[in-house]
Amino acid sequence: MQIFVDTIEEYIAQIPEERREGFRKLLEIVDANLPKGFQQNMQYGMVTWCVPLETYPAGYHCAKNTPLPFLSVASQKNFVAFYNMGIYAEPEILDWFVEKFPKHSKKKLDMGKSCIRFKKIEDITYDLLGELCQKITVNEWIAIYEKNYKK
Repeated sequence: MQIFVDTIEEYIAQIPEERREGFRKLLEIVDANLPKGFQQNMQYGMVTWCVPLETYPAGYHCAKNTPLPFLSVASQKNFVAFYNMGIYAEPEILDWFVEKFPKHSKKKLDMGKSCIRFKKIEDITYDLLGELCQKITVNEWIAIYEKNYKK
């Protein structure tokens, strides 16, 4: 289920009702824990926190004049997805997350390179995701991005 809308409220309105409250809580957790300087918007059909062009004018190399994405949250057909580029770009953060996850959930970790999937809204590890959000500042993300990805 890919939802393409202009605003976050329009996005949330399209989410199945049984997911909305938990999804809003997840957005609040990210907002409360992400270091200052990231900007929330709609990007790639998801709620995304990025480095604004005012902070990093070079933007995202894959899409000219687009803010540098860092973290996204999406309601997919069968799960809620939490995309964090820090766990993809920094092996020590990935290792930390994989080690901590079983202490916060009885479920098996369902994860891709940067995507953590939660099949049920009640399975979301809000506290752990909040801690994950605190791991990388805007300036650290720009440095990691330039070192690893920018061509």
